[in-house]
Amino acid sequence: MRRDYCDEVASRYWGCPATAEEIDEGLTGDGAELLVPPTGQFVVGRFDGTAAACAGLLVVDADTAEPTRVFVRPEHRGTGGGLLLAAVENAARAFGIRTLRLDTRNDLVEARGLYAKHGYREVSAFHRRQYAEHWFAKELPVAASTSASA
Repeated sequence: MRRDYCDEVASRYWGCPATAEEIDEGLTGDGAELLVPPTGQFVVGRFDGTAAACAGLLVVDADTAEPTRVFVRPEHRGTGGGLLLAAVENAARAFGIRTLRLDTRNDLVEARGLYAKHGYREVSAFHRRQYAEHWFAKELPVAASTSASA
């Protein structure tokens, strides 16, 4: 899934198919090792048992995390990206995260639409990294307490 993600974002950015070497370079030192507890999480969505989507969650601080490497294979777009985001949001809640924020590019229109559809709002830039052209954030509601008050 990470290779497919890297292939798509590189190919779209450069306007031509990425080579295997370019994909390998993009995956080298990409921080994927941080997408495991306690610094993050990585989820894979399946369709009929086959990996169809993925997303990472990178913990920034005690209250904030960033969805990253959000990718749905083209043939599965429009069929459950919201479930993928829900899985990332549930992972964030398990870490005690209250705010999710992310960035994306102009050309990733499907991603921008997915975020907007699922409650992410465009916000002011919170960094100036290469490839970031749009910034989104979403506040996660606090789960209601199940204990009764006396």
